[in-house]
Amino acid sequence: MDTRTATAELGWISFPWEEVSGYDENLNTIRTYQVCNVFEPSQNNWLLTTYIDRRAAQRIYVEIRFTVRDCASIPSVLGSCKETFNLYYLETDRTVSEGIKGVEYWANAPFLKVDTIAADESFSQVDFGGRLMKVNTEVRSFGPLSKGRGFHLAFQDLGACMSLLAVRVFYKKCPSVVQNFAFFPETLTGAESTSLVIARGSCIPNAEEVDVPIKLYCNGDGEWMVPIGSCSCKAGYEPDNGNLCRGKSALMRPTSPKCAFTQRKKKKMGANTAVHHRIMPVLKSFSYFNPFL
Repeated sequence: MDTRTATAELGWISFPWEEVSGYDENLNTIRTYQVCNVFEPSQNNWLLTTYIDRRAAQRIYVEIRFTVRDCASIPSVLGSCKETFNLYYLETDRTVSEGIKGVEYWANAPFLKVDTIAADESFSQVDFGGRLMKVNTEVRSFGPLSKGRGFHLAFQDLGACMSLLAVRVFYKKCPSVVQNFAFFPETLTGAESTSLVIARGSCIPNAEEVDVPIKLYCNGDGEWMVPIGSCSCKAGYEPDNGNLCRGKSALMRPTSPKCAFTQRKKKKMGANTAVHHRIMPVLKSFSYFNPFL
């Protein structure tokens, strides 16, 4: 999921957030959700994203871009005004029905809290009047995920005046790679940010195992590390460009002195013949010219 460039309706389940069209700091049109019920006490406003397939990932990352109004800049605001919101997730195998909007559902659903997110910067009425946007960007992760094929994200507002500008959901992986003449497939990172996932390697064509087992470790940042084991090119093959094994060409074999002399002689004779053929037509063209006639 990535709503940064979305212009059509997102269609999330809201209670009672409002979806509106707006502009980001670069004046690009975006779809946002906003809530600002700061003059009413005991706020409990929920926003649920559409279903997100986790694609076998065990740990998910969420990048959130948002703005928050400075409570002190709101006249006659209640003491319950907040400058924070809560992030939750709900593991499931299916999409939550759009008809579920009652308070009882939100109170009893098995949401798992990720974090309470605070704004590093909040804006005032002066900033808003001058079109000055103070956008916050926060990244959170959660896992392990194992109870369903996907999940929903949920945002809980308890009395802030804020806009949710964009949400990007992603996971990390180590890309496929060839190292030490062995191929390692694309590998998802583990359930924890400190996890190391073992990837088994296989020798590339025309290579054979030298040290076993052949494996690499994929760390939580999607980077390969700790190579173990290796392959090398088979007899009759040699490394090419570091990670290929090509057959040794007969043209690369040393030439005997006799053969080398014969080749040079033939080359020289061929060159003389070519010169002779180029000169003769020129001489013939002048044989009919006699300056003394």
